[in-house]
Amino acid sequence: MHSDPRNRDPCDHNPEIPVEPRRQQALGNTLGVVMAAGFSRRFGCDDKRTVQLAGGGTLLGTTLAAIKPAFTDCRGRCLLAAVIRPQESPSALGIPDECMVLRAPNAVQGLGASIADAIRAVQENPRLKPIHSVAILLGDMPAIRADTAANLLRYSSAASIVRPRYRGRLGHPVLFGRDLWSDLRGISGEDGARQVIAAHSQALIVVDVEDEGILLDIDRAEDIHRAMSPRPGTVKASGAMLEE
Repeated sequence: MHSDPRNRDPCDHNPEIPVEPRRQQALGNTLGVVMAAGFSRRFGCDDKRTVQLAGGGTLLGTTLAAIKPAFTDCRGRCLLAAVIRPQESPSALGIPDECMVLRAPNAVQGLGASIADAIRAVQENPRLKPIHSVAILLGDMPAIRADTAANLLRYSSAASIVRPRYRGRLGHPVLFGRDLWSDLRGISGEDGARQVIAAHSQALIVVDVEDEGILLDIDRAEDIHRAMSPRPGTVKASGAMLEE
């Protein structure tokens, strides 16, 4: 279900145009990019990416496993990447072997710089030349359903930004078409990609979903239980990457 113009994001000043999903869109056109190069200062002294959840996996590994089916085609090819810092071990962070790893050498400068590093790596990889959009989400969002992400892929294109919305609140993942990548390469700091969305509001497609997980990220240790057993109306919106 696409967006109702009466419930528009107040940051988007242009009228929304009804958009039908591109049912013929091939899975291989979109790369899932999971941001996991941050320093998690609000979580405490532990690296939250490696915290073991009840299912036995790390927080980052659980997030990747939850979303992976949306980025795996019928031949078993996985188009999902984790963005981590230089010199870090993917296996120590619980990243599955089938997932790509992108390095963020400028991670210390904030989430925006990590996104820019990731986009640069995608553009410079000849194997990823067919990719026309990236679906960006955070590595601490284990409750997003794979079918939600798969539905968003149907709206993607090289010229669009696609965002999910649950009960009027915008969340993740956010899909950016290739035409926006040059702008993403220029961002830095902790504001993430919000400035790119504001500058290209006419490209925004908002898709209403029934998945509270799109709002839920883990900032503190006490958030873990809430993340794994969300109840309607109890989840705060994630504002780490984009505007809310």
